[in-house]
Formats: sequence, structure tokens, C-alpha cells
Amino acid sequence: MGTWDIGHFDNDTAADFSGTLKDTAPGERAGLLRAVLETAAGSTDYLDDYEGAQAVAAAALVAAQCPGGTPVTTAYGPGEAIPELPAELRALAVAALDRVVAEDSELAELWGEGGEGGAWEQGIRALRQVLAQAG
Repeated sequence: MGTWDIGHFDNDTAADFSGTLKDTAPGERAGLLRAVLETAAGSTDYLDDYEGAQAVAAAALVAAQCPGGTPVTTAYGPGEAIPELPAELRALAVAALDRVVAEDSELAELWGEGGEGGAWEQGIRALRQVLAQAG
């Protein structure tokens, strides 16, 4: 996975996911986010970095609509406003983030090996906190 910073969209996979989201009809975007979050949250095997990075990006978009959430303003984000998302995606996003930082997650492993795992994980914890509080 190509990365250039620790932000939720600062990698090739998340940027590509943003493009896919942009190409998806507005009424189907919540379903796409749900599918990505369900894939990560429901994984019982080793979670690969591709699925993890998509889940983090999806969770960031859900969190952006929560009270206290940070808007996604990066050039690598979707570029268009995301329609109002169902509130039940918040708990699913929390479960997906918990899975992304678990021991058997390639994304967590790669960040840990890269030396910036602490800063990356702090960003994940901040997203999780917003989502959990909005629950």
C-alpha cells in the first residue's frame, strides 16, 4: 500500500475508495460504506491492509457526520458531500475500527513496522471515540 502520511485518506487504497464512492450513485453510497465496514468488522481471518484501509476511510466518513466529527476535507477524499448516513453505521464503524487495530490486522502490523504506528493508532482512537459517543 502506498502511503504519504498518517491521515485516513493518505494512502492509495483510501484514495481509490474515494473515487469509487464518487462514481457510486448518491442513493447507493450508504450501502457501499456499510459493505466495506461489514467486511472488516466481520472478518475472522487475517484482515488485509486493503480491507483495513477502506474501513478506516469509511469510518472517517461516518464520523464526519457525528457531533464532534471532523469533516473530510482532504483532496484524496470523495470530493462530494455524502448524503445523510443511517445512525446504525456508527456502531458498525466502531466494530470495523476495533478489527483494524487488532493483532491480526495487516494494516496495524504495517503501521507498527513503519515506526508511526502510535500516531496512526491515535487517529483511529479519535475516530472511534467520536463514533462511540454519537452511538
